This record gives sequence, C-alpha cells and structure tokens, in this order.
Amino acid sequence: MKRIFSLIIFLFLFCSCGAQENVNDNVLVEMQNETNLRPKLVVGIVVDQMRYDYLTRFESKFGEGGFKRMINEGFNCKNNHFNYVPTYTGPGHASVYTGTTPKYHGIISNNWYDKNIKETVYCAQDDSVASVGTETTAGKMSPHRMLTTTVADENRLFTQMRGKTIGIAIKDRGAILPAGHTANAAYWFHGKDEGVWITSTFYRDDLPQWVNDFNSSDIVKSYLKVWDTYKPIETYIESGSDLNEYERGFKGKSTATFPYDLAALQSENDGYDILKTTAYGNSLTVDFALAAIKGENLGQDKDTDVLTVSFSSTDYVGHNFGVNSKEIEDTYIRLDKDLERFFNYLDEKVGVGEYTAFLTADHGAVDVPAYLQSLKIPSGYLDYNDRKARFQEFLNEKYGTIDIVENVSNNQLFFNKEKLKELGLDIHDVEQALVDEQISYPNIAKVYTATAMNSTNFTTGIEALLQNGFNQKRSGDVIVVDDIAYIAYSKKGSTHGSGLNYDTHVPLLFFGKGIKHGETYNKTIIPDIAPTISALLGISFPNGATGDVLGFVID
Repeated sequence: MKRIFSLIIFLFLFCSCGAQENVNDNVLVEMQNETNLRPKLVVGIVVDQMRYDYLTRFESKFGEGGFKRMINEGFNCKNNHFNYVPTYTGPGHASVYTGTTPKYHGIISNNWYDKNIKETVYCAQDDSVASVGTETTAGKMSPHRMLTTTVADENRLFTQMRGKTIGIAIKDRGAILPAGHTANAAYWFHGKDEGVWITSTFYRDDLPQWVNDFNSSDIVKSYLKVWDTYKPIETYIESGSDLNEYERGFKGKSTATFPYDLAALQSENDGYDILKTTAYGNSLTVDFALAAIKGENLGQDKDTDVLTVSFSSTDYVGHNFGVNSKEIEDTYIRLDKDLERFFNYLDEKVGVGEYTAFLTADHGAVDVPAYLQSLKIPSGYLDYNDRKARFQEFLNEKYGTIDIVENVSNNQLFFNKEKLKELGLDIHDVEQALVDEQISYPNIAKVYTATAMNSTNFTTGIEALLQNGFNQKRSGDVIVVDDIAYIAYSKKGSTHGSGLNYDTHVPLLFFGKGIKHGETYNKTIIPDIAPTISALLGISFPNGATGDVLGFVID
C-alpha cells in the first residue's frame, strides 16, 4: 500500500514540475513574442512649417520612396490639426512628443515673458549648462522648461534606460524638445563661421567620436555650392513665378530667383547659416541622422530606440520666400529624395519592417498677405506701433499711468500686479476694461481674459484653441486674436502662429512595423501622436498626455 501511495506522490510531483516548466516556457515565449512585436527603432519626423496641401500640391513631383512610400505602405490621417494657439516651433515640437498642449507641457511659445523673473525667456535656454562642440553660447540649451515627459522619455523608463534616444535638428529647440529630459543626446547645427553639430552638458560633457568625425569632414562645406532647381524650373507649375514681389531672398543677390551661388553669398549671409535657408539644410540633416544611426548603433538590439529628426530648413525657406514660391517647391522635391535616402538606409541598417516612423509638422503657414491682397482675398499687415501708441494713450487717460501693463508679447498683455495693488485697482475690472478697449482696434477679431480661460470650459472654436494654449502660470492676463490672414511681418516672405486652418492643418503619416495601411478623413489632433506610439510600444503614455490612441492606425 505504501509503495502505491509513494508512486502516486511521485507521479503528482513529476507532472507538477512538468506543468510548471511548461508554464515557464510559455511565459518566456509570450515575453519574446511581445518583444518581437515592438519595432527596433521609432523614428519621429517633424517637417517644420509643412502645410498639409504640400503633400497633394507637389505629389506629381514626388518619387515612390519618400512621402509616397509612407502613404502607399502606411496610414494617412488627412484631417490632422493642431488644437491650440500659438502654432510656433517650440510648442509644436513639444506637443507632438508629449501628447498634450501648452496648457500642460508649459512651452507656450518660442519665447515668452516670464512673470516671475520679469524677463523674456527662450523655450530651450538654460544658463546652468555649457556648450559642447563650440566656444559660443549656442549650446547653453536644455528641455528644463518643458514640464511633462515625452514618449521618448517613457520609452527610456520602460526599458530601464537601455533604449536610446537621440534628437537631431538644425534648430536647437527642434532637437531638444522631442528628445525629452532623459535623452542620450540632442544635436543641433551651429553655423556662422564654424558649421558644426553641437550639444550641451545637459546630455554629455564631450562629443562622441562619430560627431567629431562628421564635423571634421568636408560634408558641411560641400553644400556651399549652387542651389538650382532639381527639375527644370518650367515644370514647377505648382508654384508662382520665380520673379515676383513677395520674396526676400539673400543679401548680395538683387533678385530672389534661381540659381543661388551659396559659396559666393555666404559671407553676406552669416557664413554657414545660409545653408539653413536652402534645401541643402535638409540634406545635411539626413547626412547627420545616418551618421547617428551608425554611430549609436540604433535599432540593433531588442530594446526599442527612438530617433527624432526635425527638418528645420523648410521653415527658413518658407519664412524667406513664402509658401507659393519656386524655392519652397524645390525644397519639398529635394526633401522627398532625402526621405527616400533615409528610408533606404533604415531598411539596410535596421531592417525592412523592423522600424516604425511617423511624419508630421509643427505648424503650417499663411500665404504672403501681399500676394493674397493682389488676388482680392481679405488679408493684410498689422501696425503694432500704431496699436501701441493708441493703447498707451488709453492707459494714461484711464489710469494715469502705462505701468499697469508690464509686458505685451505673443498677443498677450501681462499686468503689473504690484502696480494694480498700489493703485487699488480690481484686476477683473481692469481685464474687462482692456478687453473693451482692444476689441475696438482695427484688425483685432477677438479679445479674452485670463479669467475666462480659467473659469469657462470651451469645447469648440478659437476659444478652445486659446484655452489649450493657455498656461495659468506662464500666460498673460489678456489675450488678443488678430483678423484672418493679418500678420505682423515683412511684406515679403510668410509666417505662422494662428489657430486658423493654414496654420493648424498639417500632415500625419504613420509607416512601418505595427502600422496598418489606410487613410482617414476623421479629425485627428497633434496630441494623439504620442499616445498612439506609446500604445504601439506597450509603454506608459507621457505623464501629461491628453490625446487619444488612434487605434485604427495600429495593426
């Protein structure tokens, strides 16, 4: 009997052990499968100042390996918008990667008035760090003013800091804000008389060898050559005439017309900085991104890496020549070729189907108002000097001083709270008085108070966009909205910043591992991007994210 009982116990323990081994094996397989589902590399691409209609307007000029590859193999969100004001580079890059708006991430503009220190600050400025790669102050930058994490930060946390993050852009803010607080490095281009890629001690104390090798090569200098159209200029029928009254061009050249001899023009246009305002700035960015992929071994192990790339030159060209210029068309034709080169390299180094990429923009841009005026479309230019003089006269007449307003910037009025208290003025009364005054000025469409932004839940219209861009601790006390297509800018070239469709409607393309093929006209918003990538990776959303997961994009 004892022998039978012992045999039963033996069989039970044997089966239990076998079952436990099977469970452990299954868990290991499941973990391995989950890891295999994640891309080896996520590539975030932001094209600075890219209107959505550039995708469709220049479509016939694109090849099959750049924009069209993303559309034909990936998912195209055709009705993608920014859901806040202002639409500038700093807030745009922060919003793409944090999954929220300036209301929460705190980057309310490129520059803004700091109410605490009573000075204007730059979104990436950080005097506590030092430049790396230059003796100038161009490297004294970090993301410390951004209050929330990015999707790249969350990936670093999820992988116990094993997954790398590298940020790259001509502009410092275009490299720094996307990469986030925990990045291995962010690199940006310092032109002038140096023409080098630099970083700051926020990330590291010296440049890695691959960056030194790139900077010591002749790659940057090689782009100081003639910039002519990639295709015959007579085929550029998607843009206006090359010679017109709406473009600034370069110092040292009497007309803003092709071709441009950059070597001959560089001395009058800040040396290597001239490359920023040409299509070659994008090519240089790709060159450096390829060097980063190789130098950092991105996408080469089981932990997902993140590479953020911002193409800044499209913005410089747009500001200089306008959205209807031959120069902007050529820039996008050449960018399409650079994207093809970039994707081909990723195919080779990381593997086809082993990486995921998305492409969007940080804002759009308005047509040159002078050009719109020539076509009898309502538009124009703002005279801030006249507005300022009239406003100061009002303040003196009503309050006996102009000192109750200590700063006017970014279409916002900042009160001097100490002066209001000294004069015994009620802040809400002053708010309303200034609203009533400002709305009477020419080319001001709407005016709102900080009280309205803090106490009313706006869900539609420009009011909702203003509220999403309003940060209680950083924004002003009165907010002004200008008329449609009226800008404070030169009559040559163009700009952005509004909550109107020409500034908010931008591309959103997903492509690669884990992405379905398709398209949608359903409205999507910029803060949806980071949660969607987070869901794809199975990681936590950025800690301030307010966007939704675009589940229809994920395969």
